Amino acid sequence: MARRISILACIMLLFVGNAAWAAAPPQVEAEAAVLMVLGGDNLVLYGKNPTRRMYPASTTKMLTFITALEQGKLNDTVVASPRVTTTEGSSLDLKAGDRLTLREALYGMMLVSGNDAAEAVAETVGGTVPKFVAMMNDEAKKIGVTATHFNNPHGLPDAEHYTTAYDLALIAAYGMKMPLFAEVVSTRQYDVHFLNRRTKHVTNTNKLLGSYTGADGVKTGSTEASGDCLVAAARRGDVQLIAVLLNDDNRWEDAARLFDYGFAQLGL
Repeated sequence: MARRISILACIMLLFVGNAAWAAAPPQVEAEAAVLMVLGGDNLVLYGKNPTRRMYPASTTKMLTFITALEQGKLNDTVVASPRVTTTEGSSLDLKAGDRLTLREALYGMMLVSGNDAAEAVAETVGGTVPKFVAMMNDEAKKIGVTATHFNNPHGLPDAEHYTTAYDLALIAAYGMKMPLFAEVVSTRQYDVHFLNRRTKHVTNTNKLLGSYTGADGVKTGSTEASGDCLVAAARRGDVQLIAVLLNDDNRWEDAARLFDYGFAQLGL
């Protein structure tokens, strides 16, 4: 009898300990972070400096994608200009005169985080990059963000290009409700088809895809000014969470911790 009571006590202590652990917010290295439940009121489960002004790096491309979907036509032909090919940073290796549909350019822009693809998309949809950027900021207002201003379509450092972890979560939540956006950002491997040359195989820069159960988006980013950034999404059942981590040297592990915490809080 005493042995049974001892075993029962251990089980109860283990349960209580696990419950306390699940209720404790995780410690993350990010300078700014948010964990949000997608849908309804976009409930925030965790925040660390959620409204601090930050550089977004290539997480910017989420809004570039949304703007292209709202304002462009997926079958339109994107032609890479000489200007596009000189864009700094990550690239789809576009050459002047390369042609591909807007749909294919969006895959290249999001998976390999091509800054050149972002510029090409901007020129095609907006006519010029500045006109497209103005469209992006209009889209941001429509989404409901209040502390974001973008000055380019790719996220390279600019004093007038900033956002917050909370605003990025709202942008991601908006995008994930768009079928093509959700499809593209959850794709791990893709062959980008060109109209004038051979396909280019690209791999998604989001390491959570395939490594965290239920991970299905959305965008990475990294510059010297921004540090390592990540906007991630994960689903269990009908519940989808959005995690934003800005300036975080431990973004992959921290995202997993946030998701584990969030799902535990929701009893999943």
